[in-house]
Amino acid sequence: MDILYKSTRSDAKPVAASAAILQGLAPDGGLYVPTAIPTLARPLAELATLSYQELAYEVMRLYLTDFTEEELRACIERAYDEKFDDPAIAPLVKCGGAYYLELFHGATIAFKDMALSILPHLMVTSARKNREEREIVILTATSGDTGKAAMAGFADVPGTRIIVFYPKDGVSRIQERQMVTQRGENTAVVAILGNFDDAQTAVKKMFGDPALNATIAANGFRFSSANSINVGRLVPQIVYYVYAYCQLLAKGEIAEEEEINITVPTGNFGNILAAFYAKRMGLPVRRLLCASNENRVLTDFFNEGVYDKNRPFLLTSSPSMDILVSSNLERLVYLATGEDPEMTRAFMQELSANGRYALTDSMRAAFAEFVGGCASEEENFAGIRKLYEDTGYVIDTHTGIGNAVYRQYAAKTGDETPTVIASTASPYKFAQAVLGAIAPGKDEGLDDFGRIDLLTKLAGTKEPAAVTDIRTAPIRHNRVADVQDMPETVLEILGISK
Repeated sequence: MDILYKSTRSDAKPVAASAAILQGLAPDGGLYVPTAIPTLARPLAELATLSYQELAYEVMRLYLTDFTEEELRACIERAYDEKFDDPAIAPLVKCGGAYYLELFHGATIAFKDMALSILPHLMVTSARKNREEREIVILTATSGDTGKAAMAGFADVPGTRIIVFYPKDGVSRIQERQMVTQRGENTAVVAILGNFDDAQTAVKKMFGDPALNATIAANGFRFSSANSINVGRLVPQIVYYVYAYCQLLAKGEIAEEEEINITVPTGNFGNILAAFYAKRMGLPVRRLLCASNENRVLTDFFNEGVYDKNRPFLLTSSPSMDILVSSNLERLVYLATGEDPEMTRAFMQELSANGRYALTDSMRAAFAEFVGGCASEEENFAGIRKLYEDTGYVIDTHTGIGNAVYRQYAAKTGDETPTVIASTASPYKFAQAVLGAIAPGKDEGLDDFGRIDLLTKLAGTKEPAAVTDIRTAPIRHNRVADVQDMPETVLEILGISK
């Protein structure tokens, strides 16, 4: 069955997967969604015998139906190779009564690598399939991880440029250093004087700015997106949830067709949306636990049916989740409306104008498998500390939110369903915060790399290559801009005079 992609905001003619990947955002400002969610084509027992690369092909071919087998396999081979420091790509670790799906074994030690390692290859292939001769300019707003992972994926890929915007003082020091030391003649990084939501909103406005798009087109460029709104990122994320289930099956931890729960620390909603798609494909999933930090806008949404961003923006120890506008939620809202683009557009316009919208009870029933939960800084740190003291296993502060919310849910409901927790970043990426949880006070007087050395001793694990690399890497990017100056900054980076 051919799967096409339609916008969440209009009845415009659907496009092929390659066109959706290339465009990123639909012309009307909506997000692309598949015209149908396919079902898994092979029994789970068969899929459980496959390598990550083989499984990726089996899942992704169902969505990217205009890619030939040769094209898709080539993209997968280039993406999931020695860049990952574990041959399993996404190993599953049983610990403390749960299963931690380690999604941080790629080049930038965060889960974004799982999709952003393959997106550049999908995009270059898509450009070729659509006879696109202009240079592709990737615009990306990041709350910390997307930026580095996207740049690492696109660095020196022919026919592409990438410009990343991040909130100055809104990411960890290691995250910032990873970005500002990024190699690649086609990469640019800009710190903006605002928060992630400011950066994301401005990037979306640039995509929809006819004058700006006409200007860059006249100079041989076109915009595209590496943010999680791009289906070229969403589809690869589905793979690792199927892979997690298959690992449980292969290890004899569950019986075939036995249900599992999946807990995902969530900011922009793309990662847990991929788990939802996996469930719709036939993966036996009972509950999807959407875990938020103190910016609990998604928790309130699932508990009350009201999305309301009108609240203080809090900076926490899990900065990649410090988000009040979860862009990918629009895809779930679209499904909840019965795939009504007018109603979805009205909700998004209400969000833009008033900062909130409310769903009906019948709409909420469309995603009843979701459970919203949140954890405070204290609950997060206490959970990380307890897991370490009980087992010696160290998790980062984002995974810690997932861990804390899962423990709350299990204690409240008594639900003993086997649970996979998406482990979204290496603890080495947030060493200062992690040490504050497992060894408070012991890092006093240490710099960032001294803290990493201490964490290496306490965790009993080897420092990731991504950290070793930035110890001596020179600073290559030092631009800072006001939010309102972001379009002008893009033109400057592209060498286009106004």
